[in-house]
Amino acid sequence: MATPRPAPGPAGTARRTLMSLLPRVEERLHTFLSAEYERWHGLDPRSSVPIDAIAHLVDAGGKRMRPAFCLSGYLAAGGDPEDGRVIPVAAALELLHACALIHDDVMDESAVRRGAPTVHTSQAALHRERGWQGTAERFGENVAILAGDLALVYSDEIMAEVEPAVAAEWHLLRSELIIGQYMDVAASVEFEPDPETSRWIAIAKSGRYTIHRPLVLGAAVAGRADAAPAFEEYGAALGEAFQLRDDLLDAFGDSEVTGKPSGLDFEQHKMTLLMALAIQRNAHIRELVPAQLRGADHLRQLLIETGVRDDVEKHIDGLVERACRAMAEAPLEPEWREELAAMAHEVAYRSA
Repeated sequence: MATPRPAPGPAGTARRTLMSLLPRVEERLHTFLSAEYERWHGLDPRSSVPIDAIAHLVDAGGKRMRPAFCLSGYLAAGGDPEDGRVIPVAAALELLHACALIHDDVMDESAVRRGAPTVHTSQAALHRERGWQGTAERFGENVAILAGDLALVYSDEIMAEVEPAVAAEWHLLRSELIIGQYMDVAASVEFEPDPETSRWIAIAKSGRYTIHRPLVLGAAVAGRADAAPAFEEYGAALGEAFQLRDDLLDAFGDSEVTGKPSGLDFEQHKMTLLMALAIQRNAHIRELVPAQLRGADHLRQLLIETGVRDDVEKHIDGLVERACRAMAEAPLEPEWREELAAMAHEVAYRSA
C-alpha cells in the first residue's frame, strides 16, 4: 500500500479561527431544527417525526466537512470572522448533506449510519413494534424519503437569506449532486467497467459538493470570485481523492470505525473506480458481484492481488499533491494555503 507523505502542520491561527466558527454553525442547526420541532409537535406530535429524524442524524455527529470547507473558503478569501453571513450557508450545506444521506441509505438499503439505525430502518422497526397496517419496509422508506425531502426544503429556506450571486452557485451544487447520484444508480445496473465514467460520477456526486462548491460558496460570500479557479483545481483533485478513500473504506474499512456497514458497494454492485479498474484487470471479479460474506472476503483479496488497491492509494497520493500545488499558487494568505494543504491530507488519508 502506498505510504502518504507527512501532512504539513496545521496553520495555527487559521485553524483556530475556523474552529471558532464551527460551533456557531452547530448552534444555527440546533436552533432552526428545535424551532421547527416545537412548531409542528405542538399541532400534532406525529407531524414532528420527520423533523426528529433529521435532528437525530445531525446530532449524531459526522465530520462536518462541507461546513468546514465553506467556512475555510470564506476565511481564506479574506472574510471577516465576526460577520455572520457565512454561517447560514455552512448550516444549509449540512442540511443538504442530511438529505443526501437519508435518501442514499434508502437507495443502498443500508441499515446503519453514524453508528445508529438509518431513518428507514428505525421507522420500519417502529411500524412492526406498533403492529400498524401495511408493509413495515415501505412505511420506513416513505418516512425516510419525506424526511430527506424536508431536509432539502430546510436547506433552501436557510439559503434564502443569501445574495443572488451565492444562490447561483448553490443551485449548481444541488443539480450536480442529484445528477451524479442518478449516474451512480444507472452505472450500478449497467455494470460496465468504465474508469473515466466512474471517476466523473465520484467527482459529481461527492467531490464537488463536499469540497469544491463549499469553498467557492464561502469565497462568494466574502466577495472573492477570483479565488474560484484555484478552489476548483484544489476541489476537483481533493474531491476525487475523498471519494476514492470512501471506496477503499467501504471495501476494507472497519465498520466499528466508519459507523456504517462495510462492503455495501459490493452488495449494491456499485461501479466505483476501484471496481472498474479491478474488472479490467481480472474479468472474474465481475462474477463475484453482488458479493456477501465469504464472497466479499474473496473479492477483497482479489482487489489486493491485482494491485488495484495499491494503485488507487498511489492515485490518491497524486491527487493530494495536485491539490496542494493548487493551494501553493492560490491568491490566498500563506497561513490559509498551509491550512488547506493540511486539510487535504486529513480528508484523503482519513480512517472513517
